[in-house]
Amino acid sequence: MEQTLQALAGILLKAIPTVIIVLLLHWYLKAMLFKPLGKVLQQREAATVGARKRAAESLAAAEKKAVEFDQALHDARAELYREQEVQRNRWLEDQAAQVKEARKRANEAIQSASARIEGEAASARSNLVETSAALAEQITQTVLGRGAHA
Repeated sequence: MEQTLQALAGILLKAIPTVIIVLLLHWYLKAMLFKPLGKVLQQREAATVGARKRAAESLAAAEKKAVEFDQALHDARAELYREQEVQRNRWLEDQAAQVKEARKRANEAIQSASARIEGEAASARSNLVETSAALAEQITQTVLGRGAHA
């Protein structure tokens, strides 16, 4: 058994440099690789979180601007409809005034035509009276003149 312990002690003695090398390698890798890699990963995480935060803020600002744009568009449409209604009312008033003026001119034309027709009718009546008197005279002379010849 003593031989086994001596062999084991020899193996342990030979393993000491390997353990030291492994420990040195561990510290070296930790200092040169894992710490810088951890810093880079932390920076990436911070940049990612910051980018997400900025993206969320940008999205909120875009949504706010979209709401403002929709409101401005709604207001502009309402104003346009109001202006169209005012213009339509002006056109209706103008049309009503034109219709009123056309009726007035038509009434004046009718009154003028009625007066002219009444004048022509009166002239025709007096002409008819004169013509009928002359015609009656002529008929009378013809009837009396034939009757006298007969």
